[in-house]
Amino acid sequence: MPEMSSAAHNVIIENRKRISMSGVTDVGSFDEETLNIVSADGSITVKGENLQVTKLSLESGELCAEGEINAVIYSASPVKGKGLFSKMFG
Repeated sequence: MPEMSSAAHNVIIENRKRISMSGVTDVGSFDEETLNIVSADGSITVKGENLQVTKLSLESGELCAEGEINAVIYSASPVKGKGLFSKMFG
């Protein structure tokens, strides 16, 4: 298994209706069914229904989303290239 970075990263899921994350470095893409998030530890995919990003601060590394959360999937390697928000605001 690849060695992961030591950057702080937390995920809190409340009643499968709200997810709060820290350690977010970018958002690759999102729609109502999938959030593709980049952290220093790799990529994270949140799957669900009616997902809406309610807070995103790349400066503080925080993301909050609401909707029906069905899965949180980690990938060991960070996503290569820049994500959607880095391209728009970078």
